[in-house]
Amino acid sequence: MSIEVGSKLQGKVTGITNFGAFVELPEGSTGLVHISEVADTYVKDINEFLKVGDQVEVKVMNVEKDGKIGLSIKKAKDRPVKNSGRPRQGKNHDRISQENFEQKMARFLKDSEDRLASLKRNTESKRGGRGARRG
Repeated sequence: MSIEVGSKLQGKVTGITNFGAFVELPEGSTGLVHISEVADTYVKDINEFLKVGDQVEVKVMNVEKDGKIGLSIKKAKDRPVKNSGRPRQGKNHDRISQENFEQKMARFLKDSEDRLASLKRNTESKRGGRGARRG
């Protein structure tokens, strides 16, 4: 079984440092869980979350060419999809959710240009001067 990015594996914590924990994976390879990938909350002291010898489930985040393996404990957990509890409101929601990236960028650019033109119109008329409006 080779170690592939995105796979979830069981491992054993073999060492703890101030920046993360080393986890022994199947086939004897070792990967690093960075301190930011240990829990969903802020981790000041990794020893509050892990101890040497703990069995943990990890997700493989990256495998470097030099053999270093980046792991995550928090991304290995199956979490339900977050929902605010209320359905989205608005006439454009269905259309917006169906757009691809280029369409969203084009819509954003048009909206942005419209807002900028409106802002310029409103500020130019309020400037002082000799009464002549430049255009």
